[in-house]
Amino acid sequence: MNKFESADWFMDADLHQNPYPYYEYLRAQGPAVRLPQHNVVAVTDYDEALRVFRDNEHYSLVQAVRGPFPPLPFKPEGEDISAQIEAHRDHMPSGALIMSMDPPQHTAHRSLLMGLITPRRLKENEDFILRLADRQIGSVIERGSMEVVKDLSHPLATLVVADLLGLPEGFHQRLLEMLPATPTQIGRKESSAYNPLAALDAGIAEYIVDRRTTPKDDVLTGLAQAKFPDGSTPAVHEVVNIASFLFAAGQDTTVRLIAMAIQVLGDSPELQQTLRNHRERIPAFVEEMLRFESPSKVGGFRLAKVRMKVGNVDVAPGELVMLMLGAVNRDPSRFERPSEFNIDRPNLHDHLAFGRGAHSCAGAPLARAEGRIALNRLFDRTADIRISETMHGPCNARRYEYLQRYTGRGLKQLHVEFTPA
Repeated sequence: MNKFESADWFMDADLHQNPYPYYEYLRAQGPAVRLPQHNVVAVTDYDEALRVFRDNEHYSLVQAVRGPFPPLPFKPEGEDISAQIEAHRDHMPSGALIMSMDPPQHTAHRSLLMGLITPRRLKENEDFILRLADRQIGSVIERGSMEVVKDLSHPLATLVVADLLGLPEGFHQRLLEMLPATPTQIGRKESSAYNPLAALDAGIAEYIVDRRTTPKDDVLTGLAQAKFPDGSTPAVHEVVNIASFLFAAGQDTTVRLIAMAIQVLGDSPELQQTLRNHRERIPAFVEEMLRFESPSKVGGFRLAKVRMKVGNVDVAPGELVMLMLGAVNRDPSRFERPSEFNIDRPNLHDHLAFGRGAHSCAGAPLARAEGRIALNRLFDRTADIRISETMHGPCNARRYEYLQRYTGRGLKQLHVEFTPA
């Protein structure tokens, strides 16, 4: 009996230290496979994942965030459960979040987000990223060592979004305390009620209400006074939802991306030197990182509204499809020698780390900019970056601990040492 036959992706912590053998076990069974627990169909095939990503007609994202926990608050009836989904959306813990919305509601709310992430605003935000990265690195440079998640990637991802939204610097420290650097999912009995963004929502709501009554010449006022495409004014909680989405996306993607990128560089001195000598190749390195160690192991869950066929698996209305990005981005039918790290890969940008279609990650340009700028500043201010052997063991026997999350891939900690430039 294969050890993976009875494995539970959602509860077995061991699967998440090294998920890649499990991905290959699933892939060997076909482009999609029904898991033995929780009534979920897992997709590991690139083309099949792409089809599901782009199909908003037959799937709902109402359970995109949490998957099978908690289960649907209703019993699916009939061959089209669209009406049931909308009737019960308010009873689902994440049903009101933008990443869980379906068209046309999602289209209207995403327009608010895209009105905020403009090329001009992103350029202004890049200046802040540069200053912040320099400040964070400067705070540890004389020490010659740092814990990357705590000292760099977590504050960078959190405060860059705060600047993008125009939240005042006096609120920044509270943000770092509200948003945990190393959240977990596996084994949480209270996972159905867990919402690390609740306190954040309340804090942001205060600023939105203030800017609506006392507007100022700032980004936050623009967010507070934004309109839907039909000219209507969003409720305060709808605007807060947009802001919280950016913070959640930053935690799930950027924090993990930067830490794992530095891990790869610390374990690959020759590659590190190549990038130091050829900074123009850093963007390609970031793209390969997104493919090779996808920060999102799962690209959200899709709830079948009608009877569907995914790969060779029949999916009934009310069943969940899980897009396993960690496997999809190593599909050998799409990527040659997928388990090898290669910044010269010809189809470098084909990865699905940010999804595709209407729900593709709006913060993708921000994540890429943070990764690129953070690495550039690290190279500017250090002569080398080395993995701490005291904390992680020698190069031939590293010890890394990964988050116990069934949706995200990331290091709990990464200790590095460096020589100041």
